[in-house]
Amino acid sequence: MANHKSALKRIRRNEVVRLRNRYQHKTMRNALKKLRGEEKKADAEKLLPEVVSMIDRLAKRNIIHSNKAANLKSKLAKHIAAL
Repeated sequence: MANHKSALKRIRRNEVVRLRNRYQHKTMRNALKKLRGEEKKADAEKLLPEVVSMIDRLAKRNIIHSNKAANLKSKLAKHIAAL
């Protein structure tokens, strides 16, 4: 166990950040599923900017890798174009 007050605080802080990152990552995955499940092209095109924004935000904060973000956005754009 940690011996320093700052180390104890860091442990608490890391747990809070971990849970927030996990929540945001799961929210993004749910948004992806919702977008991929859309049948109508118009609805999917409305939803795309929100999902892309979410992906970019997670990549900027290093919750997901920037290459993964680029791959996801590319595949979503191709999926919507094919509708």
